[in-house]
Amino acid sequence: MKSSSFRNCAAILVAACLFIAAASVGAQEFPAKNKAITLIVGFSAGGSSDAGARILAGGMEKVLGTKVEVLNKPGASGQLAYTMLSQSKPNGYTFGLASLPGIMVSIMDPARQAAYKKDDFQPIGLQVVDAGVLAVKADSPYKTVKDLIDDAKARPRKITVSTTGLQTGDHFSILQLQQLTGAQFAIVHFDGAGTAMTSLLGKKIDAYVGNVGDVLSQLKSGDIRVLGVMDKEASPFLPGVKTFESQGIPLLGGSWRGYLAPAGTPKDIADKLSAAMKTALETEEVKSAMAKLGLQIRYMDVAGYTSIWDEYGTVVKELIPLSKQ
Repeated sequence: MKSSSFRNCAAILVAACLFIAAASVGAQEFPAKNKAITLIVGFSAGGSSDAGARILAGGMEKVLGTKVEVLNKPGASGQLAYTMLSQSKPNGYTFGLASLPGIMVSIMDPARQAAYKKDDFQPIGLQVVDAGVLAVKADSPYKTVKDLIDDAKARPRKITVSTTGLQTGDHFSILQLQQLTGAQFAIVHFDGAGTAMTSLLGKKIDAYVGNVGDVLSQLKSGDIRVLGVMDKEASPFLPGVKTFESQGIPLLGGSWRGYLAPAGTPKDIADKLSAAMKTALETEEVKSAMAKLGLQIRYMDVAGYTSIWDEYGTVVKELIPLSKQ
């Protein structure tokens, strides 16, 4: 019995060593020559999320020495793509764009019936922060965030504010703003940033909440005034615009765009993809292309991106019930 147990333990130990050795070799040889990597994007081609992913893919190709092919899988607010990603082989040859808070909502809200959970993914890194903004028409009487907040307090649910859809990042930003200030807005949901901005310019709503990248052309033309940016630091694309925090409101909002691989992807391979992201994002070619889209690069490695997910996820979890009222 003792001899048999010893042989079994020895066999298990040998198998474990072989597995570790194989994984190490695999990470060193990743990616294999001429074997393409697929980058899944859960949005249609042409939008800022897709454009940013394609710029990154081009940069990573040069670092990794192999093709990085973007596969658009739109539908169900990204859920089709996230489902596909979670079910892909965890070998590093498939990773995908993950927009926070969108993927968080699909996981945390039972009504969304997601076929995946947080543990089905391996974080790779953060690429972009497209911070939230609060904007009004250029001839609006509101000159500061405080002006708008004060009026919303004096006239609860009379000031109309847009979102780009139910349970989107800007919807959660408005809910947070209400929690932090006690103001109550009349929230109006639109199907995307374009229709929301058209309504603001047509004076059908009082204020617009969206992302930095969505307001640059209207700001440049002088059609709107941006009252504040929902980030820890001022946006390089919005000179002179103060953060909410500097105006006494600790509000962070917007879209954090990073990348995930299927759970089980070896750590060495995840780290290699993350390092390739970092190198690509530091090139002048990629930085220039991203700046033209109004997208602020803010690289975070596996640990940093995981931390953002956990920190912001706590906020989103508290706001989901309010999003249904």
